[in-house]
Amino acid sequence: MRQALGMLAIDTRGKGLLEITERVAGWVAEQGLADGLLTIFCRHTSASLVIQENAAPAVRRDMEAYFERIAPEDPVYEHDDEGPDDMPAHLRTALTGVQLTIPLIDGALALGTWQGIYLFEHRRRPHRRSLALHLIGA
Repeated sequence: MRQALGMLAIDTRGKGLLEITERVAGWVAEQGLADGLLTIFCRHTSASLVIQENAAPAVRRDMEAYFERIAPEDPVYEHDDEGPDDMPAHLRTALTGVQLTIPLIDGALALGTWQGIYLFEHRRRPHRRSLALHLIGA
């Protein structure tokens, strides 16, 4: 049994879903493990991680629009230290989560045919996001 730890820095363009599957899979391949379990952890409270369809761009657009409706920018929030998108970003992160766990089978992430790994940026301006990676296996 071996384990590997690493960090990925992801530059976002602002609000929206950014597919990071290739970056994550590339890091996993560099570790040389065949079977195991990958944990990805987003070290932020205003960005999150999701696994979602990566074939139809309409899925991403619909998801982004849905989160705009359920956690809109609104002056009713008490917390607005970093602007009107601050509290909605925290709500969206709470609804989606900051951690993913993905099996590694025969050297590849066990994602389904249409599944991709996404960093979901919830703030309007671009950010550099930090992801912690932990792979354990053989």
